[in-house]
Amino acid sequence: MKKLLIWLTALLMAVGLGILVPGPASATTSYCGLQWGSTAKAVETMSAAAVTNIRTGQHYCFDRMVMDLKGDVAGYKARYVHTVTQDGSGNPVPLRGQAFLQVTVTAPSYDDNGNATYSPANPAELSNVNGYQTFRQLAWAGSFEGYTTIGLGVRARLPYRVFTLDGPGSGSRLIVDVAHFW
Repeated sequence: MKKLLIWLTALLMAVGLGILVPGPASATTSYCGLQWGSTAKAVETMSAAAVTNIRTGQHYCFDRMVMDLKGDVAGYKARYVHTVTQDGSGNPVPLRGQAFLQVTVTAPSYDDNGNATYSPANPAELSNVNGYQTFRQLAWAGSFEGYTTIGLGVRARLPYRVFTLDGPGSGSRLIVDVAHFW
């Protein structure tokens, strides 16, 4: 028992004096194994689809925004910006958070006759993200000339990914995942 206490004391002293320290973190490891970055992501193709809904969800390693479309999503652009701006007017969109993602899908939120396919009840709060680890606010930035933009306030400039999924039915989805940590 005395030997165990001596070894434990020696180990604690070595750690305390900095003799035994963990090695540097590897550049290839990341939070939850995610290998995402924080640079702009874009596919510059126009779409005939129309936005029908925007929703959010929480996952173990990231928060998720889903934009539902009627038809195939063809293009999008997502990037961190200093200020998210409204489509058409260029007016700033106020957002909570320390970093702001401007997410634009190349699809309108109206049909060929100008009727709304998605009209948020509260443009400043598209989804209740209270209690989310990364998301702070989702706000409507408008739909103008075939583009629909969402402002996404997050707690920090964190890695994210953007991708599309088919379905349900003949629709599709634009997905934005923002990691909880680096």
